[in-house]
Amino acid sequence: MELGKFGVWRGKTQWDDDLAAEMEDLGFGALWIGGSPPGSLEDAERVLAATRQIPVATGIVNMWREDPATAGRSYLRLADSYPDRFLLGIGVGHPESIDRFSRPLVKIGDYLDRLSELGVPSDRVILGALGPKALAVAAARTGGAHPYLTTPRHTRMAREIIGEGPLLAPEHKVVIGESREESRRVGRDMVRRYLSLSHYRNSLLREGWAEQSLNDGGEDRLIDELVLHGTVEEVAAGLAAHLDAGANHVCIQVLGHDAISSYRTLAASLFR
Repeated sequence: MELGKFGVWRGKTQWDDDLAAEMEDLGFGALWIGGSPPGSLEDAERVLAATRQIPVATGIVNMWREDPATAGRSYLRLADSYPDRFLLGIGVGHPESIDRFSRPLVKIGDYLDRLSELGVPSDRVILGALGPKALAVAAARTGGAHPYLTTPRHTRMAREIIGEGPLLAPEHKVVIGESREESRRVGRDMVRRYLSLSHYRNSLLREGWAEQSLNDGGEDRLIDELVLHGTVEEVAAGLAAHLDAGANHVCIQVLGHDAISSYRTLAASLFR
């Protein structure tokens, strides 16, 4: 499955038929359904139906909320209707949001076992992974990893862990067309809630950030790296840094009040 270098990442409620079709026409290589879409995969199915040939992926179906039988059978339905166009992104989410969260690596292993029993090909599954142990599982048992809220520093580390073969598709947030101050405000408003979650905090600490850099919504330097902004050329260069660090594909999440216009502007720079 060829995803191209850059894809569009939007929450499950942010997609509609016209948007999906336009993003394909603009030249993006894949469309990502974020925000913990349900295991029935209806959101992905709508996007697949609205487009011609672009791959669609979930980022990610939460293993604690969606049972593997539902996700696996739904995958098989989409794979039958849209051959070689769907990638099932799954992950364990966060202990702060799941009452019964425990032993995440065991949960991942059991879930992957069940998907395999149902006939879901391992190379059509991608794991939302941040830490070294989860990345190693992604490399050994799935098609690759889909890290969220990272910088190229993490991408370089992740590639070293997973090796050359598996897919590495990090998400990155951007703001286009706003002042530095407004871009930081928009970015901090989005990032603040993630910085209170242990998985993201630990991941950023492993990248080398100091604990105090993550407090109070994040220091300016952290926000500038997690949410790219500036000219469209500067944003494009920041996204390409993931490719230079070892990513195969970068999932772009545009923030701000006119995200669709920003995707158009960005596409003109990325695909010229």
